[in-house]
Amino acid sequence: METTVIRIQPRSSRERKDSYEANKLVKRLRRLAGEAIADFGMIADGDKIMVCLSGGKDSYALLDVLIYLRERAPVRFDLVAMNLDQKHPGYPAHVLPDYLTQLGVPFRIEAQDTYSTVKRLIPEGRTMCSLCSRLRRGVLYRVAGELGATKIALGHHRDDILETFLLNLFYSGQVKAMPPKLRSDDGKHVVIRPLAYCEERDLAAYAGLRQFPIIPCNLCGSQENMKRQEMKQLLRDWEKRYPGRVETMLNSLKHVRTSHLLDREAFDFDRLPPSRGEVGMAAQPAEI
Repeated sequence: METTVIRIQPRSSRERKDSYEANKLVKRLRRLAGEAIADFGMIADGDKIMVCLSGGKDSYALLDVLIYLRERAPVRFDLVAMNLDQKHPGYPAHVLPDYLTQLGVPFRIEAQDTYSTVKRLIPEGRTMCSLCSRLRRGVLYRVAGELGATKIALGHHRDDILETFLLNLFYSGQVKAMPPKLRSDDGKHVVIRPLAYCEERDLAAYAGLRQFPIIPCNLCGSQENMKRQEMKQLLRDWEKRYPGRVETMLNSLKHVRTSHLLDREAFDFDRLPPSRGEVGMAAQPAEI
């Protein structure tokens, strides 16, 4: 009787390297998200977090990482996914419900035709992002209240924060970025950004690794020559020419010295303690 021998071919060095890099990527994203959550106190025991899903790579990764962290966090919190169907032409409305059902995550799909509103009010060729984001924000806040969510999680990452910083610096005359944790103006909602330390290129690689069913955006995602795209390219060029420069920029946002800026509202220059020389001069009688 002949014995059949099945030989298992060892993985190639390329396959081993790809597997190693994929594991590093997954661990890095989970670690950075965990660090951001801890650094800014984003999640508390008993929180119900509404994770906003757009169908893009960042929000998919956000939900994926939060699901993992939920199972290992020292505090208990719940997740509910929320998607705003803005009625884009050709929008595949079945994709997210199918994905979330398979994932076993409770969700809410809110349908509201903000697409027509934006197209009607914004002239052709002008940037739609500002109005679109305001309309979305209003819907997100309303739905969060209806769901009883204590936190609203958005998928903005490190590059989004730095691009916003540069946009405000160059075009708005403000030193301002995206905060990792923000209370709404009416005080009713708290917005968190757990991916604040994560790089966009890592999130893109993660989306490919996890094979998320990406839904392209037909509003801001379809516009060319936007100022944000200029900032994105600027950051890429800097990082290519001077590796580590972008990470240094992020660290600078963690170490703000208001006494070394020019904002009189942020720092009271009038109450600056006098120097030793000024104290000595004040002690001497004035000459006439």
